[in-house]
Amino acid sequence: MKFLKYSTAFLGLLFLFTGCAQLNRMYDQPAYKPHDPSKVVVKVSLDQQMVYVMEGKRPLLVTACCVGIPSRPTPKGNFEVTRKERNKRSGSYGFCIFKDQIKAVEAGHGSGHYVGYPMPYWVEFAPGYGFHQGWVWPIPRSHGCIRLHANDAGKFFQLVRVGTPIKIAKTQPEDNTLGVKFGRPKDYNSPDAPSTTLVSPSYFEQLKKEFLIEAKD
Repeated sequence: MKFLKYSTAFLGLLFLFTGCAQLNRMYDQPAYKPHDPSKVVVKVSLDQQMVYVMEGKRPLLVTACCVGIPSRPTPKGNFEVTRKERNKRSGSYGFCIFKDQIKAVEAGHGSGHYVGYPMPYWVEFAPGYGFHQGWVWPIPRSHGCIRLHANDAGKFFQLVRVGTPIKIAKTQPEDNTLGVKFGRPKDYNSPDAPSTTLVSPSYFEQLKKEFLIEAKD
C-alpha cells in the first residue's frame, strides 16, 4: 500500500467559507485513487446529505455534505463537472469594502469595492452551482451549492475532472450500505473568521495544501 501526495505543504491554520475556523482533524475521510479516472461517478443523496465518489461499485470517497435550503434547493438530475477552480470567490454573496468598513452584502448591493466570499476547491456542475469547501451542517444550509468539509474538499477536487458524471437525487442506493457507516462533522457551528481575513488576497494561501489519497489494489 502506498500514498500519493497532492500538493506539497500544510499550514496550520485553515479558514472555511460561510463559517471559517481552525481545522478540525477529527473528520477526515479516506480517499482512494481510481484505477480508471474515466469511470469515476459522483452520487449525491439530498436526504442523507452524503456524497459518494464511485468507480463502479468501488467507493473512492464517502463524505458528508451540506445541501440547499428548501427555498434555494440543490438541483436534482444528471450533470457533469463543467469547471474546476481552486481559488473561487462567490459572484452572488460577499462583502463591500468602503474606507475602513467591511459589510456583508449580496452582489450589486452596497457601496464600495465588492469581494466575494471564498469558495475553495470549486467544482461546478451547473451554472451557479458547485461543490466547494464550507461548513457541513446536519441540516440543509446552503443556497444550493454542495459544501464539503475542509479535510475532504481537496480530495474530492483531485478525484474528479471536467466531464465526470454527477448524479443528484433524493436518495441513492449507497445510503443503506455506505452512508450508514460514516458519521458527520461536529465543527459546523464554529465561529466565522474575521471579515478582514475573508476578503484578504492571501486568504487562499491559508488553506490546507496537503491531501493524501491512498493507492490501493
